[in-house]
Amino acid sequence: MKSKSPGVNTICTHVGELKDEQYKGAISPLYMSSSYAYEDVDVKRYPRYFNTPNQEGLSKKIAALEHCEAGLIFGSGMAAISHSMLAFLEKGDHVVVQKTIYGGAFNFMVEEFPKYGIEFDFTDGFSEADFRNKIKPNTKVIYVETPSNPLMLITDLEMISRLAKEHGLVSMIDNTFASPVNQIPADFGIDVVLHSATKYLGGHSDLCAGAVAASEEHIQKIWNVGKNLGGSLSDYTVWLLERSMKTLGIRVKAHNRNAKKIAKWLDKHDLVSQVYYPGLKSHPDHSLAKKQMKGYTGMLSFELIPAVTPEKFMASLKMIKQSMSLAGVESTILSPAKTSHALLSPEERERQGISDRLLRFSVGIEDKNDLIADLKQALETVVTDQMQNTVV
Repeated sequence: MKSKSPGVNTICTHVGELKDEQYKGAISPLYMSSSYAYEDVDVKRYPRYFNTPNQEGLSKKIAALEHCEAGLIFGSGMAAISHSMLAFLEKGDHVVVQKTIYGGAFNFMVEEFPKYGIEFDFTDGFSEADFRNKIKPNTKVIYVETPSNPLMLITDLEMISRLAKEHGLVSMIDNTFASPVNQIPADFGIDVVLHSATKYLGGHSDLCAGAVAASEEHIQKIWNVGKNLGGSLSDYTVWLLERSMKTLGIRVKAHNRNAKKIAKWLDKHDLVSQVYYPGLKSHPDHSLAKKQMKGYTGMLSFELIPAVTPEKFMASLKMIKQSMSLAGVESTILSPAKTSHALLSPEERERQGISDRLLRFSVGIEDKNDLIADLKQALETVVTDQMQNTVV
């Protein structure tokens, strides 16, 4: 009888943990050494080779969560993306890229790929035809992000996997917004799964890291680029990330519950013109999200009506913080046009549907009623202030 694989919370808690053989401590010991013996050892360890004890343990946990054979951790999400891209691309190759992706990834491709002689095309939409029409004889990679940042658009993972296999391409996904708790891309045939581990994997807004999960063969290629470019992560941050991931399952489920409740509340509010959240039945990709996701994430975006100034609304919030990043236990909000997608031109943001009025809301794990009360008082404050100014 085949043994049942462990649940997500068990993986988060135990897979990849290091045993404290000397003192029998309950948690993974931290090995801070940057220098290890090379004679009479099974493995020649060196931080830049991604194989210190803490690095190896954390990589196993990430691989297990993503149902992959192996994993690697990097100094940032962009390091994970750039190393993985360069592992499978060389001069003359071509990449098909989803229409809307994280601004940093977009900027990396636009600014760096021409230096390497790598070609790329962004799709016109999200259908199979949109992706198929961009594939060329020299295409090597298909890159997607779902849910997308910041509009929460959903890409069909089975379709991407099928298309990639049909053309002998490597499929890559940025799975940051979903996290492995909500979505397992490898189960749909995606080859390389990427994360900004700074976000949900870390979850406490106190570290910067990136992660990759894939087959042993693909990880070996990425590792080879990594050892040359040197984007490794300090063992203290590795240890901190492994500690944080122990609560990933319960944290993400709390984020999910709050975000769904708040998305519904915002969707009914007279001062909100649009809410982008795949858990809403009104979302154009709701059925697809329901098919390939276990939860709809703690991320959502929304636009206020023209009469409400976004900056004044955010400044009126008392609990929800204006902050650059996302996916911490605390709720944060920002303007993508001024932060995550500021590197894009106004014309490119407009093409992607990212208006200056769009706000991205990372819903935390606070009591949902307290979060709704904060949103409500901020909206009321802004409307009252603007009415008074109009009268004056």
